Order: sequence, then structure tokens, then C-alpha cells
Amino acid sequence: MKKTLISLMVVMLVVPVAWTGSLADVAMDDQVTVSESILHLNGMGLRKKLWIKVYVAGLYLEEATHDAAAAVNAAGKKRIVMHFLTKKATKKKMDAAWVEGFEANSPTEYKTLEARVKTFMDYFGDMKVGDVIECTILPGEGTQVTLNGDDKGIIEGDDFGAALIRVWLGPKPPTEELQKGLLGVV
Repeated sequence: MKKTLISLMVVMLVVPVAWTGSLADVAMDDQVTVSESILHLNGMGLRKKLWIKVYVAGLYLEEATHDAAAAVNAAGKKRIVMHFLTKKATKKKMDAAWVEGFEANSPTEYKTLEARVKTFMDYFGDMKVGDVIECTILPGEGTQVTLNGDDKGIIEGDDFGAALIRVWLGPKPPTEELQKGLLGVV
């Protein structure tokens, strides 16, 4: 018994453990690797509309922060992940939410972003329970978008990536609770 306990302790010291964050029965890895950079789960938040749980979002950053402006303006790679919890996230509703989020949080930039926002929205249809959107911001390259692990494309421009993160971390987020969750201050 003593040998087994010692062996178990040695394994725990040698084998790296992958920690996860969890919210509303959605688990996300504590860290992900993007182009040789390690991004850490900064926080998770639940997007609710009335009583409906729409999605759980997670924000990954190279350096953790509780400051929205610092997260938006950080020079490194970033990732936002959305796990959908409802079948009520129709394309029409999602498109309206995207436009509202971009316009409200990047009003002076929106005209230059509008065509790219349309391309971004065209990547998605009606969202189903279990669907996962990942948007990885790669400075100098653009925003890599995947849906359920399938590559949808890259939206060019660091300005688009910053505006996308501002959808959640800007002055008019979908909800303050969601913003606080992503910033790890809940």
C-alpha cells in the first residue's frame, strides 16, 4: 500500500495535469496552445437572454487580466470560445446580435468593418445545442474562425480582432455579468 501511494505521488509530480474551467455544465481547458504560444483561460461567462441560457463564452489570453481595455489592447494572441446551450440562437437573431455588438462597441470603426462583419456572419447558420465557435486573433494575420472544429476562414485586420473582443469587453457588452465572467471578476 505504501509503495502504491508513493508511486501515485511520483506520477502526480511528473505528469502534467490539464485543469479546466466549468460553467453551466460546459468545461474549457485552462490553457490552449496557439502557434507555439500558450493562452490561459482568463475567465468564463454565461450569456443569458431573459431566462434562456444562450451560450457559455471563454476568453483566452497570453497574460491574464481583469481589465477590459488591457485585454482588448493586449498585443498577443487571443481566443474567444462560445459553447451554445440553446437551439433558439437562429441565424437571424445571431446576425442581429453581432451587428448590435459591433456597432455599439466600435461605433467609429464600424463602417470600415461592416463588410468583414458580414463575411464573419456568413460563416454561421442557426446555432444548435453543442455548437462551438472559436475565434482566434492572430496579430498581423487576422481572426481565424472555426465552427465545430471546421475552419471557416480568416477575417483580415487587427482592427477586426480588437472590435470582435470589444463585442464582449467594450462599453456595451451583451450583459455585465458575461463581461465580468470573461474578465474573471465574478
